[in-house]
Amino acid sequence: MNRARMKLPAIVLTIIGAGLGLLAWSQTWFDLVLASGAGAHVSAEVIAVPGSVASPAIAALSLAGLALAAALALAGPGIRIVLGVLEVLLGGCLVLAASLSLGDPVGAVSASVTDATGVAGAAPTADLVGTAVATIWPTVAIVAGVLVVVAGLLVLATGTRWPASTRRYRSGLEPDDGDGAGAAADGTADAPERAASDRAIDDWDELSRGDDPTDDTNHPEPNR
Repeated sequence: MNRARMKLPAIVLTIIGAGLGLLAWSQTWFDLVLASGAGAHVSAEVIAVPGSVASPAIAALSLAGLALAAALALAGPGIRIVLGVLEVLLGGCLVLAASLSLGDPVGAVSASVTDATGVAGAAPTADLVGTAVATIWPTVAIVAGVLVVVAGLLVLATGTRWPASTRRYRSGLEPDDGDGAGAAADGTADAPERAASDRAIDDWDELSRGDDPTDDTNHPEPNR
């Protein structure tokens, strides 16, 4: 595919990756069962640990990805390169945040253990974890980060050749399509209104000076 046509795919891929990250963050990441020593009233109960607890940073990173997609749609060639680098780093942080939670489920669910038992501290909460079974959503978050990284690489590879908007707008005029037709038509249509406005301003100035704008003696005919 032509590099100039990669603008939309890169932006869409960024939005998809960031959206998947937000979706994963809102879902259950681990099914937690406390150890028997935690108390009989909760020992057999399955506690759903959401992504907002297991990896809180996913939300902020995903929202930053959506904002970056909007910036890419408006940025010039030089800024796109900077944004592409930031996007690669952002996607890498998404992958890292999700991977850390997936690699250390006991640490990821410690906040939920504290909420259920009132016990705080890394070692005490780890002792109270019976099982912490990961769902599919941490993996989805990793995939989201990979998509953002790929989109960032796509921006770096093709961003300088993306087409820019060629339509130019001027205040009070129709869009200028390059042939001047819009500006000319607008100027012709607005000329009577502008002339009337100018006359009204002149009359007001004369009234301010104490002259009667309706008195013809104050407006001698110009020499022909």
